Amino acid sequence: MTSSADAVIAALRSGHDTLAAHVRDLPAADLTGPSGASEWDVSQVLSHLGSGAEIHLATVEAALAGEPTPGFEFNKGVWARWDAMAPADRAEGFLAANDALLAKYESLDADTLADLRIDLGFLPAPVDVATAASLRLSEYTFHSWDVRVGADPQAVLAAEAVPLLTGTLGGMFGWLAKSDALDGRTLTLRVETTGPDAVHGLRLADKVELADAPADADGVLRLPAEAWLRLVVGRLSPQHTPAAVETAGEADLDLLRQVFRGF
Repeated sequence: MTSSADAVIAALRSGHDTLAAHVRDLPAADLTGPSGASEWDVSQVLSHLGSGAEIHLATVEAALAGEPTPGFEFNKGVWARWDAMAPADRAEGFLAANDALLAKYESLDADTLADLRIDLGFLPAPVDVATAASLRLSEYTFHSWDVRVGADPQAVLAAEAVPLLTGTLGGMFGWLAKSDALDGRTLTLRVETTGPDAVHGLRLADKVELADAPADADGVLRLPAEAWLRLVVGRLSPQHTPAAVETAGEADLDLLRQVFRGF
């Protein structure tokens, strides 16, 4: 029987194999070209993913050894080392660091996948492997898109990751949504996604949150699930919006882009 942790780890491996092939084929000049993360070039996104893999691996290894998770000073040292790397070294380092993290996850037996608890250092309590790996999958999937979209404006999120991430959206709103863009307005939208098919309610007010699908919505937003995920993390600019996105009523994409300005 495949566990939820197995599914997430498999999606991480598939995503890494795809991005690794892309990175290996990148001309050196493209490493310093623009990415989907507005403040970073491609090599800086790879630095973020590579340093994150190194820190995440150290955290998993500490949990396996029954030791305290490495602290902020350890993280700072890792970030400083990656920041000092040349663009080509960031690319090579990313390939090795992320593969090492995945190899560690893939080495865990069924009992460990079920029983291990990992202290990530920024959550109130240790979490299971599925949760820890899911947090890595979220970060990896969006930043993989950041790397690929520089060469392909029509890039989409990895298909295998999308169903695993759609259930995590509600927890993101507290730190991603910017309700000041609403200027005091309150709206309830019906959000209909495909691939996978789902219907959500989106309440836009002082607190932006998912809700039950409303019977009488102020507007309707219809779009692929991967585009819905990208909207919430600020990666659905006009040039990166697929033709399949439709709005009706007071569902205003420009307003939603201001509410979800990204991280």
